[in-house]
Amino acid sequence: DIDPTKLTKQIEKITNYGIRKQNLLDEISRVENSDDPNKEKIIENLEKKYTLGKVKFDSVVIADFDESLKSVATSLLYTDISPKNKYIITLNQWFDESLLKEKNLQPIYYPSINKKNLEDFTNKFFKKFDYKPNYLSLLTYDLVGLIYYLSLKNETLEISKSFETQNTFKGKIGVFEIKDNKINHQLNFYEINDGKLKEIF
Repeated sequence: DIDPTKLTKQIEKITNYGIRKQNLLDEISRVENSDDPNKEKIIENLEKKYTLGKVKFDSVVIADFDESLKSVATSLLYTDISPKNKYIITLNQWFDESLLKEKNLQPIYYPSINKKNLEDFTNKFFKKFDYKPNYLSLLTYDLVGLIYYLSLKNETLEISKSFETQNTFKGKIGVFEIKDNKINHQLNFYEINDGKLKEIF
């Protein structure tokens, strides 16, 4: 858990909240003292804002989940950082349906495994074992398949050499690329907007 006071200070710092808040107060004061015939309407619009001025970024990456993610995203709204004008990107949310209801935090983007493959795997697992799998079991399932695939391509004692050359393996939950002794899991990218989930790629 993050201390809310500390979180607020961090958000205020990265969004230049103090300067932008003062800009708003200065602009309201300037309009109040002006001869502009529409000043009441201008002031009314200004008072709907928390700040005035731009920030030096076009996107925010929030490395969090569940209520903490929502808390950070909501705190950004109070500094006039809206998903309507900045990209809000987060980590894999495992298709958290509660995000579909949080319209003020949309659009929001995140990488994840293929949703249809996840649903297929979950249904098959449930039919076999009568309970839903955890996320670790998904990776384990493909890892066993990967080892089997590599053993077919190589002598059993030579499997480690497969990690030195480039290989691609399509598992149940995604595509894995093997290169330079590393395994990279290629993820899909999703957008939640207007209460709907959309696969971007």
